[in-house]
Amino acid sequence: MIVDPAFYLTAIPAVILVGFAKGGFAGLGLLAMPLMALTISPVQALAIMLPILMVQDVVTVWSYRRSWDPTNIVRLLPGAVIGIGIGYLLAAYVSEDAVALTIGMVAVSFALRRLVLERGGRIPQAAVAGRIGGAVWGAASGFTSMVAHAGGPPFQIYILPQRLHREIVVGTGAIFFAILNVIKVAPFFALGQFSSANLTTSLALFPLAVASTIAGIWAIRRIASQRFYTLIYILLVFVGGKLVYDGVSGILG
Repeated sequence: MIVDPAFYLTAIPAVILVGFAKGGFAGLGLLAMPLMALTISPVQALAIMLPILMVQDVVTVWSYRRSWDPTNIVRLLPGAVIGIGIGYLLAAYVSEDAVALTIGMVAVSFALRRLVLERGGRIPQAAVAGRIGGAVWGAASGFTSMVAHAGGPPFQIYILPQRLHREIVVGTGAIFFAILNVIKVAPFFALGQFSSANLTTSLALFPLAVASTIAGIWAIRRIASQRFYTLIYILLVFVGGKLVYDGVSGILG
């Protein structure tokens, strides 16, 4: 178990952010990995966070067990599995910075466009859960989830235009990422990242992980559905901007 106090100064806020993200404030969890990477290696941070994410998945899946859309899961999951496989096989060769920059630019442009349309009172007609879009954004979500636990933006780009009820959006994301996190166990095990030190560190953070997720669920359910969409678009702008910043910094640095 990690005993360095400096690690917990970054891990505690990181786990809280991920808990609120799991509760429905999509995108906040993207800040967790950079925080933890201030005190430990990024790969170790990913390994410690995966069991924490899985514990939080139990809370969110149970809370939204009656509020999810199976059609979206069916459309997204095959591509996501392929994306996880690509992430495992090519992580050492693919530039994470280029991936972050690309996803970030797409996320920002998508979210800004939706915000401008909605502020102008021109809410686009709800989209349908298409097969091609599901395959593409599912693969992008699986890949970024494998290499950085950052599969949220591609998922949101696919599902938000469908204008589903807030509970359905959050519940579908809960089921989708719970499945992905279970699938990711095998690749992380193969990479040798489930050491006793990492697992006991995850275990020590479990109570905080559960409490923060419950708090996130409690808070998101008190936001009106229309305001929920506006909030998620705004968060997506900031998350996408963070990805763009990380990508540009990595490429130039």
